[in-house]
Amino acid sequence: MSIEAYCLRKLAAVEDYPFGPDAAVFKVGNKIFALTSPPGSPTNINLKCEPTLAIALRQKHAAITPGYHMNKVHWNSVALDGSVPTAEVERMVDMSYELVVGSLPRPARDALGK
Repeated sequence: MSIEAYCLRKLAAVEDYPFGPDAAVFKVGNKIFALTSPPGSPTNINLKCEPTLAIALRQKHAAITPGYHMNKVHWNSVALDGSVPTAEVERMVDMSYELVVGSLPRPARDALGK
């Protein structure tokens, strides 16, 4: 399964192109939880992350760096070159999604059953 398909499996996730055709943005509750480039065969993905874990992941994997064009404290960029196991990337997508859902207003979280 592609990383885009995995992102879209999340409850209420939508794909958008607010920055043009070269960047697929995945949102929940109108907030970004993942950004890939280029769509169809992404070479990297930006994911939200708890700051302490973000640093630990960067130290563990050379393919994980501070978020490109994002807040470097809260976002990581992950090179999808195969060096980070798929299960680890999917776990990071899950975490990013949950962090964003957790930041939504209570009515939006309630609508998602969270």
